[in-house]
Amino acid sequence: MTQSPTNRPRRSAPPMPLPDHVALLLQGGGALGSFQAGVYEKLQDLAIEVDWVAGISIGAVNAAIIAGNPPERRMEMLNRFWEKVSGGMPNLWIPENDHIREAAHLAAAGAVAMFGVPGFFRPHMIPNALMPKGTAGAISYYDTTPLIATLDTLIDWDLLNDGPVRISVGAVDVESGNFAYFDNRGPDGISRSNMRIDARHIMASGALPPGLPPVEIDGRHYWDGGLVSNTPLSHVLDHQHGDMLVFQVDLFPAEGPMPKQMTDVWSRQKDIQYSSRTRQVTDQYLRLRREHKAIRAVLNHLPAEMCDDPEVQQVRALLDDGAVNIVHLIYRSRAWEGGARDFEFSRPTMLDHWAQGREAVEGVMHKGDLIARNILDGTSAAFDLDQPNHLKEKQA
Repeated sequence: MTQSPTNRPRRSAPPMPLPDHVALLLQGGGALGSFQAGVYEKLQDLAIEVDWVAGISIGAVNAAIIAGNPPERRMEMLNRFWEKVSGGMPNLWIPENDHIREAAHLAAAGAVAMFGVPGFFRPHMIPNALMPKGTAGAISYYDTTPLIATLDTLIDWDLLNDGPVRISVGAVDVESGNFAYFDNRGPDGISRSNMRIDARHIMASGALPPGLPPVEIDGRHYWDGGLVSNTPLSHVLDHQHGDMLVFQVDLFPAEGPMPKQMTDVWSRQKDIQYSSRTRQVTDQYLRLRREHKAIRAVLNHLPAEMCDDPEVQQVRALLDDGAVNIVHLIYRSRAWEGGARDFEFSRPTMLDHWAQGREAVEGVMHKGDLIARNILDGTSAAFDLDQPNHLKEKQA
């Protein structure tokens, strides 16, 4: 990807003190996933080392490329993936005019719907109505076979499963409706999982119906995890060990303007459906932390003879240990983008999303001293760059 600045020298030290763990959480969003690649590229520029990546759908693909490559090759492989999937249309110069950009945007999305995406998915040659019942061709519009070769080429599966980076990807069981996480770590977050993650698990996380077929793993069939929750935030917070800094990358903003036309309705509907109420999860977590803080204060005032009481010890064991600081990095749609933005894979749009990902991290790090203070003090909080140069903080 010629416009991606991957050759600049890396910083030798991060711009802030880092806690025990740094997690990168990647939401689903199809073509918008190049925003996540830009985020990771900027974090790597700043020498902020990630040791846990968790993703849904396209976020699972990006997560697997990161976890399945050594640090010095991750950007090369992310570049190769996004170059490949955006290679179906020429990289034409488009005037900076919203009406022209919107027309080009819709035309590119239409081309994807008709012809598919290189290295990702392609239309079934036979209409699904003519396919035998129960086959992949009967219950989906596209064939995802090309993605197997793409993932196998870009990812070292042994490194992904046995390497230093924890990876968690989510999918939903088609028959039970239950959410499942495929994780290369055990419940303690340290030991290796008995599961061996491969291309099937990543594809299952992104098998969005009715376009893409379910993926079979050990006799069960899975669809896109975004049907239940489009962010892995709850999974990461439920399995936290030690102090943690979380970069939560959202591709669909929860807040947005009132629609004015039908294309706006389609766009806003997707925002609400797939934002997964990230702020609600964060608010609930911070409220729980405040409650734990109050309970801990009461326990600390108990007489010494009561501290060894089994019931007191049981209550103390329920309290969360370790601080968590959550940084929200949210993609903001351009005026010319509509409801088709998650399957518009043109090269100019992909590059624009990538650049915005870098800019989002730069905006947060401009106020990184606030995050650094919390890390040093052991305080839990959530941060949201709700407008340029304004980092909103909500403490536990």
